[in-house]
Amino acid sequence: MDREFLIDLFAHFGPVTIRRMFSGFGISADGTNFALALRSGLYFRADQETIPNFEAEGSKPFQYQTRAKTVTVASYWELPARLFDDSEELAVWARAALAAAQRAAAKKRPKVKQAAGKKVATPKTAAKKRKGAARKRP
Repeated sequence: MDREFLIDLFAHFGPVTIRRMFSGFGISADGTNFALALRSGLYFRADQETIPNFEAEGSKPFQYQTRAKTVTVASYWELPARLFDDSEELAVWARAALAAAQRAAAKKRPKVKQAAGKKVATPKTAAKKRKGAARKRP
């Protein structure tokens, strides 16, 4: 799948950002990645609400092979082949995938940003500082 094919495929969905990643592309909307276009196929983000739709279509979760084992990524499921010919229904599935990705992002804890070059005091380092300050007192 090339970039132009993907842009055409998502025409009914709306504007998407397509970025090169792994052996294909990551597809996002509104800053949220919701699909992967890889050599092995097109995969949409899925969760408890949407996985039954993929199962009903006979789709499988994304898998890749390492030297030691096969890894299954249960959060991305293969898009049913019939949707490649129905861009309006594909847009419905894409909206559901975007919603699943947004729900997953909302569940993650917000990351604490640290000022560049500054260290964040942990309980351990704070205790060391107190101990060191106590020794320096005359």
